[in-house]
Amino acid sequence: MNFDNFIPLLMIISSFLPAIMIFGLAEEKQNLRRALNLIGVVSTLVFVVFMFIGVYHDHHYETRFSLLPNIDLVLIAGPIALFFGGLSSVLWLLTTIYAIGYLEGSPHRSRFFGFFSLCITATLGIAFSGNLITFLIFYEMLTLVAYPLIVHRGTEESRLAGQSYLKYTIFGGTLLLLGTVWLYTLTGTLDFTPRGFIENVDEEHYYALVSIFILLITGFGVKAALFPLHGWLPRAMVAPAPVSALLHAVAVVKAGAFGIVLVVYEVFGVEKAAQMGLTQPLAVVAAMTIIYGSVKALYQDDLKRRLAYSTVSQVSYIILGTAIVGPIATIGGVVHLVHQGVMKITLFFTAGNFAETLGIHKVSEMNGVGRRMPLTMTAFTIGALGMIGVPPIAGFISKWYLGLGALEANQDWVILILIGSSLLNAGYFLPILYRAWFLPEPDKWPDEHDFGSKETSLMLLIPPLVTALLALVFGLLASSSYSPLEWVKLIANREFY
Repeated sequence: MNFDNFIPLLMIISSFLPAIMIFGLAEEKQNLRRALNLIGVVSTLVFVVFMFIGVYHDHHYETRFSLLPNIDLVLIAGPIALFFGGLSSVLWLLTTIYAIGYLEGSPHRSRFFGFFSLCITATLGIAFSGNLITFLIFYEMLTLVAYPLIVHRGTEESRLAGQSYLKYTIFGGTLLLLGTVWLYTLTGTLDFTPRGFIENVDEEHYYALVSIFILLITGFGVKAALFPLHGWLPRAMVAPAPVSALLHAVAVVKAGAFGIVLVVYEVFGVEKAAQMGLTQPLAVVAAMTIIYGSVKALYQDDLKRRLAYSTVSQVSYIILGTAIVGPIATIGGVVHLVHQGVMKITLFFTAGNFAETLGIHKVSEMNGVGRRMPLTMTAFTIGALGMIGVPPIAGFISKWYLGLGALEANQDWVILILIGSSLLNAGYFLPILYRAWFLPEPDKWPDEHDFGSKETSLMLLIPPLVTALLALVFGLLASSSYSPLEWVKLIANREFY
């Protein structure tokens, strides 16, 4: 093995080792804990950027170890892996900075940041998995290490939320394991392959393959919050704001959506899945989830719960683009992995800022907050308008390609879903913007903290400003050579069609 074969493994180790070291730190070792956090996330990002450059120039990075006879643990830096891994590593750096500021002075920080770093280890393992068994190992690792973060506050409400999370995700993991074993008995392989690896399965196994598809999609659909498997996600909003950002924009929900993308494109192959009649029902479920999540968001006064139901809706754009079947729709769906990530993490960062600075937790408490926290509210506004699909923010690019892809595939009904969803998005975001910018401030905020001349702590303010800027840049410069959109076009051409 040459050095290139070890780079994916070194990337995983670069986040795993700091996590183990952080667990052993006393609470007062704040500076060392910060250093380990930042060393881990920066070194991980360096490895990802290095592999990005190499793969762009047709270089190959692969780590492979034997687990069982004919079953290997495989990490491969392919275009789709780097797309999801790049999103995870960049947003993790910003989330780490935010979490350091958010949890300053809080108890159990070593435990929190230890599991926090293990989450990036699991997420990167998911992103770079070269076969389904490797994916499943890291996917279940993510299930376990995210649980302590959800229950971090130690309240009865957080304990119940964690219990709900485990029930849903263990159920989903059981279905995934069953589907994976069944698939291996039919194919003799689990390696992800461009355009799928089930072509050689006899037609007499049609119903078995349909059953496997349902098992895998349902299993991944739990974390992707597909209706009616979404119940755990709004309850998990009792977790601290950095964990909410983690769940919605970087790791858990995205891991489920990413798994569905791989099942359709690199296990079954999108054309084979369409021929078997599997993609249309998936598109219908995604469309139902989009509308359901948006309608539920309309009635939530709790800000984080409103954002949670927005996630239920928005993540299904990824699945809808995957299920429409066509290169343009694929581009719109897959690029939304990144676009939704930067917009949604902006919204959760800012929601955390409102809570930590002014004690605001409800939409009804946001009157005039734009005057008290103009920079934070500007970032929130960009994220919200992007979710609605207002140009030139990144969300518009996703919806534009989804709409064009639907027309290309003669799926005109999808246009109605996109229009209806955008109107509902406006229905639950524009009242917030009106309250924040145009209504007068209250005489007293629920629980105001003084940060001197600043509107809030810089470590809480900088991350949402950066992610809001990314949401603008990804929209304004969508046609540039290094934009997420152009990278997804490369993936679609090389991997899917």
